[in-house]
Amino acid sequence: MPLHADLHRHLGGAIAPRIFWRFLQRNNHPLMQRFPEYELFEKYIVAPRASLTEFLELHTMVERVQRIDNLEYFITKLVRGAYIFEGILYLELRYTPYYRTDERLSQQDRINQMREVVRIITSCSKQSAYPLILKQILCMHSRLPYEVNRATLDLAASESEGVCGIDLAGPDPLYKNNMDDLVSLFSLAREIGLKTTCHLYETRDGIYPELLPYLNRIGHGIQIAMHYPELLKQVADRDQCLEICPTSYLKTGTLEDLSALRTVFDRCRETGVDIAICTDNPGLHNVRLPFEFENLLTQDVIDFEQLQMCHAASYRHAFGWPYSEPPDSLLTSLDLLSKKHTAEDRG
Repeated sequence: MPLHADLHRHLGGAIAPRIFWRFLQRNNHPLMQRFPEYELFEKYIVAPRASLTEFLELHTMVERVQRIDNLEYFITKLVRGAYIFEGILYLELRYTPYYRTDERLSQQDRINQMREVVRIITSCSKQSAYPLILKQILCMHSRLPYEVNRATLDLAASESEGVCGIDLAGPDPLYKNNMDDLVSLFSLAREIGLKTTCHLYETRDGIYPELLPYLNRIGHGIQIAMHYPELLKQVADRDQCLEICPTSYLKTGTLEDLSALRTVFDRCRETGVDIAICTDNPGLHNVRLPFEFENLLTQDVIDFEQLQMCHAASYRHAFGWPYSEPPDSLLTSLDLLSKKHTAEDRG
């Protein structure tokens, strides 16, 4: 039975390169002129970038392909792969719904169409052959105006069946241009009971302490432990979990090697800050969640005790996990209960 949970995975970075390229090929997409052979496409996709802002251009390219009329294709492939090849039981998938609408429409019509996007993903994620629990996190975006971000928040609040929280994505240097609006949006989200996370303290450009008090989890947050450890006590007191995506930091030029994360894990363990290990963009990074755990172990970044702590934290801090315990605990409880009933029957 799959036991993993991934709390930080982007729709724009979740699809394996070959599956994405086949979609382009079958639909004679204009990108085929740029990438007529798969090897060219894969080389371009998985190459490291010099910065997070440069990497996000890949998301823009994918978003222009993943639109409302083909979401079923991508979601069904995503769910199947995560369940079969990664052993994932619970997945929080995040994306900006506005960027999946028809760009030929007016802004208001695109806002209206966002609900259909959410409902398509909710419906397509339910596959009896692959019983993965998928919940959506809707991303506000640093490049979008207040009206669109507010509509995204309102949509998240009204689609509780499929949506479990709200996020802020996009180039983090742009946050400062609209900080008052962002604070008010996150404050409102907490007031109405929405779970919140935010891409924050991922890079040295993403240092915005103004947003920290409004978050249930912190998207990445590695710079807190590395360069602002005095904030860790506040993070622990708020019971905020860091969503650590190891391979991302190599692909975006944030870190040169994974050994730098040893400080993050050690300082968080010392101060009682939980960490969930996530993938972020497994398709674009050519990595799967079990490999993230294995890489951290084999490179001596974490030990097995930390691995177990991170695994448990991913379920404890999940926004939409429907049970009070992680699945391994549930399986143990069910196994013991079964043995107890068997013994009673024999008695």
